[in-house]
Amino acid sequence: MSIEKTTEPPAPLPVTKTDVPRGGGPPWQKKEGQVLNAFSHGILVLWAVMVVLPLLWAVMTSFKDDGAIFGSPWSLPDKLHFDNWSRAWTEANMSDYFLNTMLVVGGSLIGTLVLGSMAAYVLARFDFPGNRFIYYLFVGGMSFPIMLALVPLFYVVNNMGLLNTIHGLILVYIAYSLPFTVFFLTAFFRTLPSSVAEAAFVDGASHSRTFFQIMVPMAKPGLISVGIFNFLGQWNQYMLPTVLNTDPDKRVLTQGLVQLAVSQGYKGDWSGLFAGLVMAMLPVLAAYIVFQRQVVQGLTAGALK
Repeated sequence: MSIEKTTEPPAPLPVTKTDVPRGGGPPWQKKEGQVLNAFSHGILVLWAVMVVLPLLWAVMTSFKDDGAIFGSPWSLPDKLHFDNWSRAWTEANMSDYFLNTMLVVGGSLIGTLVLGSMAAYVLARFDFPGNRFIYYLFVGGMSFPIMLALVPLFYVVNNMGLLNTIHGLILVYIAYSLPFTVFFLTAFFRTLPSSVAEAAFVDGASHSRTFFQIMVPMAKPGLISVGIFNFLGQWNQYMLPTVLNTDPDKRVLTQGLVQLAVSQGYKGDWSGLFAGLVMAMLPVLAAYIVFQRQVVQGLTAGALK
């Protein structure tokens, strides 16, 4: 005859109200987080005010006449003087400068994205002798000051017969923007899944078709992000066109603004000068406002994956 032992589980201990954590942490942590949050928001608000107010003041001043600019610089214009914009567009040759800038920046931006994305894709996806050396060569190009290359660059462009030409300036802009583009896109292509490209190779797709039809659409956020950065840098470039583009008929917008500031300063046409300044700022602001969501996605894609 066997005797069965029955064991009963111990009764659970009573839970008091003091044992349950309330509020997600001690009060000093919550207070410290609130202070840090308020401080960071205050810094962001201060930075926004420092950036937005000068832009709004420049736009407001572009619609004033010269007397109102000096008499009441902080007041709103009594009426909108659109003749300032027409005078800057026609008499100050801002239309020609704007067209030259669109040609140079448009051509260089397309060339930079095409060549940079192809080089970054090869460096990120294929292992071959000299891969790391070529990559670090591009990285080292970002740290090379452009001022040290101005004199030899002038002689190289002059010997090639590209001095004072639109296509010569496009080639220089592409070479100037490639290091950052390759560095940025190489890191971005490494975050993309390789299974899709491998499936395309299994189906018989070539390397070029896989790149242009599969990898490029997947890398769209990164391409837009680096494209915006290159657009800002090339649109605001002043040193390179000043050295390599001395023809008055082929000046870009930054050269035109300097010439406008010098000429209008002697004439006293400050309203026309502010109108030309706002004309130069509008494309940059419009590009960032339109593509700001894609820029954020491109910058955070690598961290999220």
